[in-house]
Amino acid sequence: MARSFKGVQALRGVTFELGQHEVVGLIGPNGAGKTTLINLMTGFDLPTSGTIELGGQDVTRWRPARRAKAGLARTFQHGHLFGGLSVRENIELGALGVGARSGEARRRADDLLDALELRAHADVRARLLPHGEQRKVGVGRALASRPSYVLMDEPAAGLAESDIEPFAQVIRSVRDGFGAGVLIVDHNIALMMEVSDRIEVLDQGRTLARGTPEEIRQNIDVAAAYLGSSGVTGASAGA
Repeated sequence: MARSFKGVQALRGVTFELGQHEVVGLIGPNGAGKTTLINLMTGFDLPTSGTIELGGQDVTRWRPARRAKAGLARTFQHGHLFGGLSVRENIELGALGVGARSGEARRRADDLLDALELRAHADVRARLLPHGEQRKVGVGRALASRPSYVLMDEPAAGLAESDIEPFAQVIRSVRDGFGAGVLIVDHNIALMMEVSDRIEVLDQGRTLARGTPEEIRQNIDVAAAYLGSSGVTGASAGA
């Protein structure tokens, strides 16, 4: 798959696969093509060449809403919550957006409020929540669509250090509790290494490396370019 913008190659022959019941971390420097790849997968952009398949079906020309109904959900870097609506209402919107009736949407929201430990905030306006809880609401809204796959764009951006491990548990629950495949793009390399089953590394629009977190840690090219010569040493590093 490739994508160019006015002659600039954002992606060059990238092949990527995400299975259910796995967490895949996508890392690379700014401009490597990470967000472009997510936009192509979710239908917010179209590839210059190549195809995108969902469940074995070619969805390259499908709009985002149609892909969402087919099982592909996304969270956004800045949350995109409706701040004036309650936590419950925000989560219900995730179900309503894929065609669920109001009663079903409420049942799904109730289940997710418990699963994500948001019950105490159910009637609180989303904008009044701490940042970490807002991130959980974003995940809850995505899960309300009953997705097979969830793509997370910078889900840990702005989280306090104390919020990282609880949020890592949320990511694992998407895979283990809800059975969805998860793709994560984030600059917190330690978080990515902790929660990912495998890592994909992009560099200048191409795949530089792929493998388990341990294999990526030991990859000399990746360590020198993105993780520092000594590998992952801190809680957060530039991807």
